[in-house]
Amino acid sequence: MKLYLVQHAEAKPEAEDSERHLTDSGTAALCRVAGYASQYANLKIGQILHSGKTRARQTASILGSYLNPPEGVAQTDGLNPNDDPAIWAKRLASQADDLMLVGHLPNLSRLASLLLCGDANVKLIEFQMGGIVCLKRDADSHWAVGWMLAPEVV
Repeated sequence: MKLYLVQHAEAKPEAEDSERHLTDSGTAALCRVAGYASQYANLKIGQILHSGKTRARQTASILGSYLNPPEGVAQTDGLNPNDDPAIWAKRLASQADDLMLVGHLPNLSRLASLLLCGDANVKLIEFQMGGIVCLKRDADSHWAVGWMLAPEVV
């Protein structure tokens, strides 16, 4: 199984926009990443799930328009900034299809660390807004980093 973790793209500051819509530059960077991922990374994602916050919903929607997951794009729980990463670690134990989760820090960073080394408090990955981190689970249920795609690379 492959798990794609995406921190939402750059959003407007809360003082400027209480709903925190994506900035124009955040949208442009995300479109570059999504375009590259759809053309060169051979992603076969069943579904894209997001936290429901405006910035994550917009990010997931843009990714969905490029990646066309068969099960679409939907909101879920457990992906807000301070949610317990164990929520998704438990769900992923029985997940077989490749999946993309669009959320926030510190939750995504803590989830990645929990999967990779069993400790959510160890920071292993430096997430970037609008970037994609691919984690792979092997037949023995061990996770490893497959690759990372940052906006400044594409």
